[in-house]
Amino acid sequence: MRSDVIKKGIERAPHRALLFATGITREDLKKPLIAVATSYTDIIPGHIGMRDLERFIEKGVHSAGGYPFFFGVPGICDGIAMGHRGMHYSLPSRELIADIIETITYAHSFDGIVLLTNCDKITPGMLMGAARVNIPAIVVTAGPMLSGHYKKARVNFVGGTFEAIGRYRKGEITEEELSNLEMCACPGPGSCQGLYTANTMACVTEALGMSLAGCATALAVSANKRRIAYESGMRIVELVKKDVLPKKIMNKNAFENAIRVDMALGGSTNTVLHIPAIAKEAGVNINPELFDKISRETPHISSLLPSGQYYLEDLEYAGGIPAVLKRLRPKLKNNNTVSGKTVYEIAQQANIVDEEIIRPLDKAYHKEGGIALLKGNLAPDGAVVKQTAVSEKMMKFRGKAKVFDSEDAAMKAIMANKIKSGDVVVIRYEGPKGGPGMREMLAPTAAITGMGMADSVALITDGRFSGGTQGPCIGHVSPEAMEGGPIAIVRDGDTIVIDIQKRKLELRLSPEEIKARFAKWKPIAPKIKGGYLERYSKIVTSASTGAVLKEGSAL
Repeated sequence: MRSDVIKKGIERAPHRALLFATGITREDLKKPLIAVATSYTDIIPGHIGMRDLERFIEKGVHSAGGYPFFFGVPGICDGIAMGHRGMHYSLPSRELIADIIETITYAHSFDGIVLLTNCDKITPGMLMGAARVNIPAIVVTAGPMLSGHYKKARVNFVGGTFEAIGRYRKGEITEEELSNLEMCACPGPGSCQGLYTANTMACVTEALGMSLAGCATALAVSANKRRIAYESGMRIVELVKKDVLPKKIMNKNAFENAIRVDMALGGSTNTVLHIPAIAKEAGVNINPELFDKISRETPHISSLLPSGQYYLEDLEYAGGIPAVLKRLRPKLKNNNTVSGKTVYEIAQQANIVDEEIIRPLDKAYHKEGGIALLKGNLAPDGAVVKQTAVSEKMMKFRGKAKVFDSEDAAMKAIMANKIKSGDVVVIRYEGPKGGPGMREMLAPTAAITGMGMADSVALITDGRFSGGTQGPCIGHVSPEAMEGGPIAIVRDGDTIVIDIQKRKLELRLSPEEIKARFAKWKPIAPKIKGGYLERYSKIVTSASTGAVLKEGSAL
C-alpha cells in the first residue's frame, strides 16, 4: 500500500506514534488509509448538508475495511460572491483546490481519496487534483436543491432573484413580491436547482465515470444521496485494492462522453474552461473545437433551467444521467467507471421514465447541442455561447456596441435603463488576466432577461457567464482585452455581427482601422494589486486553453 511509507519499518516509529495520537489502533494500521476531502462550509447552500454525507462516507469506508481521515478544502458560493470583489476569487480558487488535494495527499501518503464536493469551481478543482496525484479516487457530489414554491408555482434561484430584479425594475412585480421571492427561491440544502455550473459539473463527473451511477442528480435531501455516499465509501476501498487509478478512468473516451452528455443536456459554458483543465491534468488534450464538433452532432434532448422548463429534480425522477447515457448510447464510447461497470452496462440497466424530459434523439428540442464556438476578427481564438438558450430570432444579430471596461460599469448602465434594443453590450478587461479571475456575470445577463430584452440585446465579454445565463450572451472572447485581443479596441457605436449558425463573431471594421486603433492602444491598469490575484494574473493562460496556469509557474 502507498501508506506503507508512513506505517512500516523501525525508522517509522515516530510516524506511527503520531498516527496513534489520532486514536487509530495498531490493527487499523493494516488497513488502507483513505483521505476524505470535504468542501463542507456552512455558508454555501450546496454544502451545508455535507456533514451528514461525511458520516455515511465514513461508515462506508469502515464497513469495507478502510480507515478514513478527513481534511477540508475551500469553497466559494458564486451566487454570494457575484457582483463585487469576491467573484474575482472564484475561478482562481479552482487552482488552489487542486493544489491542496496534491499537497495533503502526497504529504500523508494516502492510499485512496473520496472527494465530497458540489459547487462550481470546487468540483473541477477536486477532479484536477485527483488526476494530478493519480491515486484511486471517487467523487461524491452533494446533490441538487429542491425547487422553491411561491403562490402555487415552482421558483428557482436565478428566476426568483436575479431575473426578478429586472422584472421589478420593469414594474412587473412589487418590492414586496421581490422580497417574498428571495425568501422562497432557495428552500434548503443543495446546488441551485437548474443546469447551472454546479449541477452541470456533477453530470459531467458522472459521465466521466468518476462518481457512482445516479450520483449527479440524487437530491441533496434524499436518503438515496446518503446511500450513494455510503456506497462510495465502500467502493473506494475496492478501488484501492484493485489499484484503479483516475487516469485509467479519465481517458480520451471518457472526456468525449462527458462533453456529449453536456451538449445533450445544454449545460453551462463554464465546462469549456473546466473539462480541458481536468483533461490537462489527466494527460489528455481537449480543445474548444472538440466541444463544437461534438455539439454539431449531438441533439439537445432535455429542456432544463435556465433556458428550459424542467428542474434537476425532474431529471432525477426521469432516470438521471444513466437514462441520458441510455438515450445517447449509439453516440457514446464504452469506457470503465469507478463503479466497476462500463458506460454501456450502466446505460443498459437504466430506465427512461419520462420521454419528454429525456427525449428520443429524433425528437430533440434542438438538432445541435448546447454550446457553439464562434470565431472571427473579434475573437480570433474563439468565444463560446450557449446556443440552446438563444431564441431563433437572436441566432443572427447585428447591433451597435455599448462598451464597458468592467462588469460594474455595465451593470450601472443596465439598471439606469441606458441599454436599448439593438445594442450589443461589450464588457472587457474581465478575462483571466484582466479581471483578474474572469468574473462570472449572471447579474447583467439576468437583468437584461428580466427587463425583457433577451430578444433584442446581445452581450459579449472576455469574461464568463454563470450556468444560469440565457439569451445571446457570448463569453470567453479570446484573446482577452488585457492581452491585446481585438475586443480591446472596440468603441461605442461600432457595428458587431453575430451569426451563431455560421459560428461567426465579427467587428465591422477594416483591417487598416483595427491596426490604427491598436497603434494607440494601451491596456488599463491592473484592477487589483497585491496578494493572490496579482500572482494569479501573471501566470494564468487564456480562456481558450481552460484558464490553466502556465507550465513551470508557481503561485
